[in-house]
Amino acid sequence: MDSAWKRQHFAKESPAILAYNTKNPFPNRPWLRGGAVAAAAGGTSIGLKGIIAGGITGGIEICITYPTEYVKTQLQLDGKTGSAKQYDGIWDCVKKTVKTRGFFGLYRGLSVLLYGSIPKSAVRFGAFESVKKKLVDADGNLNAQRRLLAGLCAGVSEAILAVTPMETIKVKFINDQRSANPRYKGFFHGVGMIVKEHGIKGVYQGVVPTILKQGSNQAIRFFIMETLKDWYRGGDNTKSVPKVAVGVFGAVAGAASVFGNTPIDVVKTRMQGLEASKYKGSLDCVIQVWKKEGPLAFYKGTIPRLSRVCLDVAITFMIYDSFMDLFNKMWP
Repeated sequence: MDSAWKRQHFAKESPAILAYNTKNPFPNRPWLRGGAVAAAAGGTSIGLKGIIAGGITGGIEICITYPTEYVKTQLQLDGKTGSAKQYDGIWDCVKKTVKTRGFFGLYRGLSVLLYGSIPKSAVRFGAFESVKKKLVDADGNLNAQRRLLAGLCAGVSEAILAVTPMETIKVKFINDQRSANPRYKGFFHGVGMIVKEHGIKGVYQGVVPTILKQGSNQAIRFFIMETLKDWYRGGDNTKSVPKVAVGVFGAVAGAASVFGNTPIDVVKTRMQGLEASKYKGSLDCVIQVWKKEGPLAFYKGTIPRLSRVCLDVAITFMIYDSFMDLFNKMWP
């Protein structure tokens, strides 16, 4: 009698028990409600989505904003006075470049950034999404400190894996154009000459200021972006943020990062130029620039950098969010 009752009882109850265990086999872990397997799969795919969406975003964004990057770098490399000084300002740099090399002279060195921007953006967003996934609380939120940490990890990752070699090559290419007889005939020819003359170290100059720049950049940008998005949602994580609002938030984040680390950017650019050998290191570069050109030299190129970065960050986050929305629909 008891055996028959038990068989009947568990036959009725087993579907409920099975459903409960499928939904959450660990009742003391409420963050697994809704499917432990689904949660694991989502955690695995979010980083890959970030890498792919970031790579596509990087390629599109750099094609739009490169001329402002070119002008900014030219002004930072320009001497203070005398024959070493070639430009009187932003528009003078644009006019002289177009006059001597044509409109596409403003795109000199684009291939270098294009080859580097795709992996840079892929590493940045992939790292951010992966770290964010590990740092969020049970409700999917990040506090202020963890937002900064996630952004910092993204910046340091891209600095080491992509930005330092890319930026070093880019600055050497642009600096080469400033000479009377440019030597680099193209991307691969130029990289080959740099490695031949300076070794692998030749494409990894300025790694410390680059880490400082990218780390602070992304810490500031992701912190502000995530904070403004949370403010717009009003605590409702399911609420969608319009792409126009994302663009505005991105511009604000970009402006904050410019004022926060332009001096680091100037030192990085000097350390990666063709005349980097005259500096013993990043600290020596700071001292020499301060003594010879004054403190304002650390804010050279701020205006063109401000316009470029605000546009850059706004476009980047708008494109990235659009692709992530698309991937989340097609790739659950």
